[in-house]
Amino acid sequence: MQGLRFVCQAECTKCCEVSGYVYLTEQDLKRAAAHLGMSAPSFEKKYIYRTKHLLRLRKPRGSQCHFLEKGGCSIHPVKPLQCRVFPFWPEKIGSPTAWRETGRMCPGIGEGPLIPIDGVMRVANEMREAYMGMYSRPGRVTG
Repeated sequence: MQGLRFVCQAECTKCCEVSGYVYLTEQDLKRAAAHLGMSAPSFEKKYIYRTKHLLRLRKPRGSQCHFLEKGGCSIHPVKPLQCRVFPFWPEKIGSPTAWRETGRMCPGIGEGPLIPIDGVMRVANEMREAYMGMYSRPGRVTG
């Protein structure tokens, strides 16, 4: 494979509407808190669920994310790594089937210029490095 085509579509929020959790790095937490004019502990208390190894956004009732608004993300300039690198998650690019399935809900997949596979892999590796506990080997999600 030489590369993948993807370009985010204006005002599309399909990726934000998928069932699942949004995981954050410590840096994501700090950037989002500062963007909202909050302290990191206050932001965490209000929006974060912390486990021993992971941080994730709490889900509000009836929505996937506190920050999803009509037309987009209210913290877009500082959105979490997981959101920034979508759809180049290891589990999506590591499987042609997963990539095609994601393309059914994401109108940006298959659009735009060809992104060289080394660039795609660099982005996927950001996810692997940030969420090491979730990825045991390339292309595999463990939990």
